[in-house]
Amino acid sequence: MNVFDIIGPVMIGPSSSHTAGAARIGRIAGALLEEPVKSARIFLHGSFAKTYKGHGTDKALVAGIMGMKPDDERLKHSLELAKEAGISVEFLTQDIENAHPNTALIELTGISGKQVSLQGASVGGGNILVEKVNHMPVEISGQYTTLVVMHRDAPGTIAGVTNYMGSLGVNICNFRLSREQKGGTAVMTIELDSRVGPEVNEHIKQLPNIIGSVMLLPD
Repeated sequence: MNVFDIIGPVMIGPSSSHTAGAARIGRIAGALLEEPVKSARIFLHGSFAKTYKGHGTDKALVAGIMGMKPDDERLKHSLELAKEAGISVEFLTQDIENAHPNTALIELTGISGKQVSLQGASVGGGNILVEKVNHMPVEISGQYTTLVVMHRDAPGTIAGVTNYMGSLGVNICNFRLSREQKGGTAVMTIELDSRVGPEVNEHIKQLPNIIGSVMLLPD
């Protein structure tokens, strides 16, 4: 248990689940895109779908996508700021099978045409769980420095990344691998016990069979 489980997160209200958690989900989606957002389609499930306007979930998600933290005063004006920035935003409601009630599925397109999708849930007290990236299962809490490594499913790829982390003396506290199919595209999610510099992520990008890597930092 951490302090946020006791007193809650520092945030712009009214609800830690519907605003702070939503902003964190959006922020991870925006970080994974790695470029300015051109358009966003956001599918809302369960409680998110029923109350997203009244609780400011729509504003929080868009604020996060634009890189704002839950305590950013601009969060209240994120929809207007997105419009001014030329970002097209569409909200839809959808039943997502076996999903937590506070779930959002975000589909982003960047200015170069790059696309990324993310499904995440706000699980209470501002805490989140990202469950899918590009439709592949993951487990990202947002509480640790996290590497999201897209790669080809080829022998030696996982060892190349984890051996490099070991050579730095960095401890991996959580690891998950998911793939579309044997020999296809796969994703590693690696949560670390300590922060590392951006040069670590840049090195991983140069390893064999790596398609791309993003480093996510906790708030």
